Amino acid sequence: QVQLVESGGGLVQTGGSLTLSCAASGRTFSAYVMGWFRQAPGKEREFVAAISFSGARTYYADSVKGRFTISRDNAKKTVSLQMNSLKPEDTAVYYCAAASVFTTAREKDYDYWGQGTQVTVSS
Repeated sequence: QVQLVESGGGLVQTGGSLTLSCAASGRTFSAYVMGWFRQAPGKEREFVAAISFSGARTYYADSVKGRFTISRDNAKKTVSLQMNSLKPEDTAVYYCAAASVFTTAREKDYDYWGQGTQVTVSS
């Protein structure tokens, strides 16, 4: 069992930055691919970014590529999402997720999910 708790959400102006963090507890953190997903009001949840077990490989949705950076610290059992040049369309609840198999954007591969943290970008 893995518990995930996100933090760092908030209100920011267009062009601003935020860093989301996800703290994990439970089983071996390095045994999981970690991902970030988001869900905007009235829309389905969508993939944002993922990072491999060791952190050597990262993957991004086209909509955030070049603006967001995912990273992980296996010793501290944390994964972060640095978000720069934020746009109003980035407004959503952001979820951290853990997958025990190698995956990137496929939601059903993720076994554990956090409760989410709200990010609001004002225009």
